Amino acid sequence: MNRMKKILFAYMFAVVAAGVRAQENLPVYLDDSQPLELRVQDALSRMTVEEKARLSYAQGKFSSPGCPRLGIPELWYSDGPHGVRAEINWNDWGYAGWTNDSCTAFPALTCLAATWNPELAGKYGKAIGEEARYREKDLLLGPGVNIYRTPLNGRNFEYMGEDPYLAAEMCVPYIQELQKNGVAACVKHYALNNQELWRGHIDVELSDRALYEIYLPAFKAAVTEGGAWTIMGSYNKVRGTHATHNKLLNNDILKGEWKFDGCVVTDWGAAHDTYEAAMYGLDLEMGSYTNGLTSESEFGYDDYYLGKAYLKMIKEGKVPMEVVNDKAARVLRLIFRTSMNRNKPFGSMCTEAHYQAAYEIATEGTVLLKNGNGKKQKGLLPVQPGKYRRILVVGDNATRNLMVGGGSSELKVKDFISPLEGLRKVFGEVVYAQGYAAGRPMYGQVDEIPQTVVDSLRNDAVEKAADADLVIFVGGLNKNHQQDCEAGDRITYNLPFGQDELIESLLEVNRNLVVVLVSGNAVAMPWLDEVPSVVQTWYLGTVTGKALADVLGGDVNPSGKLPFTYPVKLEDCPAHHFDELCYPGDSIREVYKEDILVGYRWYDTKKIRPLFPFGYGLSYTTFEYGKAELSSDKMTDSDEIQLSCTVKNTGNVAGKETVQLYVGDEKCSVLRPLKELKGFQKVSLRPGEEKTVTFTVTPEMLQFFDDKTHEWRAEPGKFKLYVGASSADVRSTAEFIYQ
Repeated sequence: MNRMKKILFAYMFAVVAAGVRAQENLPVYLDDSQPLELRVQDALSRMTVEEKARLSYAQGKFSSPGCPRLGIPELWYSDGPHGVRAEINWNDWGYAGWTNDSCTAFPALTCLAATWNPELAGKYGKAIGEEARYREKDLLLGPGVNIYRTPLNGRNFEYMGEDPYLAAEMCVPYIQELQKNGVAACVKHYALNNQELWRGHIDVELSDRALYEIYLPAFKAAVTEGGAWTIMGSYNKVRGTHATHNKLLNNDILKGEWKFDGCVVTDWGAAHDTYEAAMYGLDLEMGSYTNGLTSESEFGYDDYYLGKAYLKMIKEGKVPMEVVNDKAARVLRLIFRTSMNRNKPFGSMCTEAHYQAAYEIATEGTVLLKNGNGKKQKGLLPVQPGKYRRILVVGDNATRNLMVGGGSSELKVKDFISPLEGLRKVFGEVVYAQGYAAGRPMYGQVDEIPQTVVDSLRNDAVEKAADADLVIFVGGLNKNHQQDCEAGDRITYNLPFGQDELIESLLEVNRNLVVVLVSGNAVAMPWLDEVPSVVQTWYLGTVTGKALADVLGGDVNPSGKLPFTYPVKLEDCPAHHFDELCYPGDSIREVYKEDILVGYRWYDTKKIRPLFPFGYGLSYTTFEYGKAELSSDKMTDSDEIQLSCTVKNTGNVAGKETVQLYVGDEKCSVLRPLKELKGFQKVSLRPGEEKTVTFTVTPEMLQFFDDKTHEWRAEPGKFKLYVGASSADVRSTAEFIYQ
């Protein structure tokens, strides 16, 4: 019997025992056939001031209270965006040691973004929602939609790339399908949590245009289109005030402009002031006086900022009752949508359907970066089973469980197929050499590896490579501190643990080398010209080995496209082009000097050639684009234009191609990027098959945010439409006049 049933049963028993006919006297707030707002106001009218205030802060590490006197149940939370985290102790960060809390590890959200497939985002949300519901969780802390600003950000693997349109399109179906399970999405981290270094206090300064055009659209879509029930406030400051109780972000934009009716929840330990928390839009305070990962507090829950200090301010008249009632109403609304929702399904855990969804996301998100150079160097993929007699797999990531570490996204999986296991199942008994040592995942520090161990592992791998017919290197980053990990940023753009040197050494004895990069971030590739084939995978979760082996072996034709740009060198990245105040800041403040020119917008406009462009990804087949055709060469505020073009599979295997639409303003009174993503469609094509892709171009796609008038607008003039296979691979263009 779950918590809600127990509460309702106890209430009904008490009513019947008192000799009252329960059905005729059921309070409105307990009757879920009544309109939601009527239930909220009915419950609110019955609560004391103390009960209203108590709704707004935690009672355990991952729980906040309801109102026991009225039979209103508590809320239960869980990390994270890629799977339902193992059970945490009630009052400390230790794991509870349950034996029934293993989960499906879904691919990290960078992989989901790399699919460029909103249908798969819906499958993701449905599956993870079913697992959260089965574990009786009311809030799932995800998805993350912060913008990829620098490849050094330790938490980029939790997010959906550098483009606000792509992140918005991919997060909406995830949220919608998740919440159909009666589990609230808690969209994070709102806002501008674009680095982990000094995350608890760094004060971000940026223009209104950058805020509205780049960093807010995915959050807005999550609220206005996805219908998200909760938003997580981030750790950092924005224009002098901590984001989690920031008037501009919460009151003016989120609850004002976007009409958000849900709860703002702190990240764990992100609250810092009682008055600001009370007045500037915070509704639920969690994990205060901790670092959100490991540290404990000497204070009790009543000592939280929205605890007894908040109640005291209320009774002294320093907080208006309309503010108190609004907070309480938002929490009640959340409870009625989740823990008191009798119509939600039962949920399920680690089912074949969940594994299949994870597999589809993992394979469609895998990106083929290089497969020969079209001249003297031939690609090695796909690897036909039986073609090579002696195959060597090298790399720590070939056997490492990458669900361990990384911070709050750490998962306890029921099943895990390692890359080595998956490759052996497809290619037989391949030889393995570790090649390099990455050490243990440790929070806040690096596990140093003795040089003797480094040398021994490298020498062993090189010796075995000299005797192999094919070498598959599985490396990249991992979930260690200063890698893809919460609470710390990377310290170098290059591969860690001596992998660049190892790859060069392998090439010296064997040119038949496939490099498989596992990461949530771009990395430098000084060896790229010499390696015939390179594959970018992500943290693929439970199905890692099977997904990777099926792509390398050709059972699955890769169709992933990069959700962020890979610079040749770190200085090419806009956040690193200026000075340290731009990134990482001076430890107190940080200024986003690149403004709206984030990601491909920067590389396009500044004419800087990237290592791999945004939206890029190869296939085992080829695609030919037809000429873009417009339904009209003129548009007004009340018009729409249709753009159509054909795409044909000109190779000999079936494949999927993502057709991308970018819009450019040819002449404007303000700085605008050369072009911006405004549409994409993923099409599946058999060999020789041709399909027509059609986009609807609306006036809204032409607009920029005017920070002088605080409104979106487009200036009359010529606009250019770009149809391409990536931001740098434009296949056709068309122009029209907006008037």
